Amino acid sequence: MASMRDIKRRKSSIQGTQQITKAMKLVSTVKLQRARASAERSKGYFTCMYDTVNNILKRVGNVEHKYLTSGASNKKAVIVITSNRGLAGGYNSNVTKLVTKHPGWRKEDVEIYCLGNKGREAFARNGYVIKECDSDIVESPTYADAAALSARLLASYAAGEIGEIYLAYTFFKNTVSHVPTLLQLLPVGVSGDEAETEESAGGAEAVMNFEVEDAEALDMLIPKYVTSLIYGALRESVASENGARMQAMDNATSNAEEMISDLTLKYNRARQGSITQELTEIIAGAEALG
Repeated sequence: MASMRDIKRRKSSIQGTQQITKAMKLVSTVKLQRARASAERSKGYFTCMYDTVNNILKRVGNVEHKYLTSGASNKKAVIVITSNRGLAGGYNSNVTKLVTKHPGWRKEDVEIYCLGNKGREAFARNGYVIKECDSDIVESPTYADAAALSARLLASYAAGEIGEIYLAYTFFKNTVSHVPTLLQLLPVGVSGDEAETEESAGGAEAVMNFEVEDAEALDMLIPKYVTSLIYGALRESVASENGARMQAMDNATSNAEEMISDLTLKYNRARQGSITQELTEIIAGAEALG
């Protein structure tokens, strides 16, 4: 059995850790409130843009465009949004697993665009090619940052350097539910099921006419579409990160409380045993003198 001094020292250490986890939980709670409000404000635009572009593509017919067909390259550019700090449960690992455990993807065909240091560390350990890494974007996401990243990716796509673009992020469902999501940005397309559904509905709106040429309209629309999805994912990820950290710190605080209760019980038992031993020695000594 551990001595009373050891138990007391361990209990004191855990109490100090518990104070830290409590403080981190409070900080994460405040950050979560701000991040959730920001994510909710941007979610309408994020969702509307995604639905609108997909709705348009279902009606434009067979349009030949560079953003609607896979490039000649086998390279896949994957934007991975993680955090710069740990202590957030499985938030970071769940996102990175979307890429590292993806069936059919070869490591040498994947180029990683990391937004967050934890993702960079994970992919570097696994031997992936890290094309870019920006840790500042996830601290305070702006639409301008998303637009700059989108422009670089679209330029590489148009030059044939990459054939597909994906986005890996964490969707903020609610405070306790955060869903790792892998979304294909380019080439933009509509699944066969959606096309069949549109045809079965009667096909009254199967054709859409633009005042400008189809290709010119898509050249203007799809970059905004890609930028909006990246920006929306950044906002969702920040809210998810703080929600995950709040949960992790809450669990850590509860675990520390249980450990402190257990150590308190062990300390009391050790103290009671020490007192009993002292009384036994006193009584034995008194009997020996008598």
